Amino acid sequence: MLALEHMRAALAQYSPRILAIEGSQRAAVAVVLRETTDGVSILFIERAEQKDDPWSGHMAFPGGRVDPGDAGPRAAAEREAHEETAVDLSAAELLGQLDDLEGRGGQPGLVVSAFVYVVSEPGPLVPNYEVREALWVPLSLLVDPARQVRYPFPPGASSHFPAVLVGNERQVVWGLTYRFVEIMVGALGLALPAPA
Repeated sequence: MLALEHMRAALAQYSPRILAIEGSQRAAVAVVLRETTDGVSILFIERAEQKDDPWSGHMAFPGGRVDPGDAGPRAAAEREAHEETAVDLSAAELLGQLDDLEGRGGQPGLVVSAFVYVVSEPGPLVPNYEVREALWVPLSLLVDPARQVRYPFPPGASSHFPAVLVGNERQVVWGLTYRFVEIMVGALGLALPAPA
């Protein structure tokens, strides 16, 4: 169901929605996959707690803002993945790009691009100061109905967002990262189960 060959074929045919919003800031993330004996796994990071960071403590894909020295969003995604986790994407296979998304909440006017890679030998994960933990999560877990939850934001609020539990009780993918997961799973012809 989530075989790498199926993903490669599906993403090669996928036409992402690219946003060109005048005056917007740009950021990019790397959706990094690897094939294991248990199937395909995806790399997530848990961001370190930092003051003035709207994504502080959140689960995410490696990534960040496009710097002036970056050749573009793809270069930024590759640079950030290496800085944040020590995963080198310079020789990785690019499977495709997902739809651009606009930041919400604390980051209006931000356009985020997502690039999907597969690595054969990623080496050890070495989180930098921006990352509390980096972990490989089986893709099959993302579509497991038992892992679908509702995430309250802000904490204690009555509004809840669809989310998926990928690790311990604090490692919940929601918001922008959840939307990228939803887009990728949709490109594969699947859907995330509704939270209970």
